[in-house]
Amino acid sequence: MDRKLKLIWDFKGEEGLETAKHHCVHLKEFAIAENLPYHEINSVSIHEFHSIAFVTVDESVMKAYRDALKPHRGELA
Repeated sequence: MDRKLKLIWDFKGEEGLETAKHHCVHLKEFAIAENLPYHEINSVSIHEFHSIAFVTVDESVMKAYRDALKPHRGELA
């Protein structure tokens, strides 16, 4: 069984959450266009000036996402 990994993009500033939400739209478009599976795509406000967009994927498809989309960081989900 593959481990689940969370690939994360950070967005800072007053408009960070709106930018993160918009980034999620593009993450979903990419997954559909490339026919890549995912568990979750979402955005979260960490605090007023820091938000993230993330995609949770199986380790087996992580490289396809990572190489094409260049996330800022990743972690075990």
